[in-house]
Amino acid sequence: MPPNKPLGSRLDQVVADAIRNRQSREAGYREQALKIYPWICGRCAREFVRENLQQLTVHHKDHNHDNNPPDGSNWELLCLYCHDNEHSRERDAEAARQAGAGLGTKAEVNRATAQPFANLKDLLSKKQQ
Repeated sequence: MPPNKPLGSRLDQVVADAIRNRQSREAGYREQALKIYPWICGRCAREFVRENLQQLTVHHKDHNHDNNPPDGSNWELLCLYCHDNEHSRERDAEAARQAGAGLGTKAEVNRATAQPFANLKDLLSKKQQ
């Protein structure tokens, strides 16, 4: 890129190139995964046909989108919902790890403080009388 090009224009070009590279990389491993695996979600077992195949995604088991072995050992096909759920669980687990880092032990992080049934026995015995 010529150095006399405005910064915004150069930045736009770098972003556009990165997006194009990611899309071509994704298209490659997606096509491979769709050839290797049956068109079924690996979590909910929903089956897909050509008409709704765009709802089936390739999930990287190790969460590294650059790890694309040709045998597909790092991939699994997941529907959009299960894929979102998988990444949400990962984010939630990471948030819990970070929140727990400031506390003493893991037991302190997970300790319940509410006692919703504390008076249940008393209430039931009053009702029976």
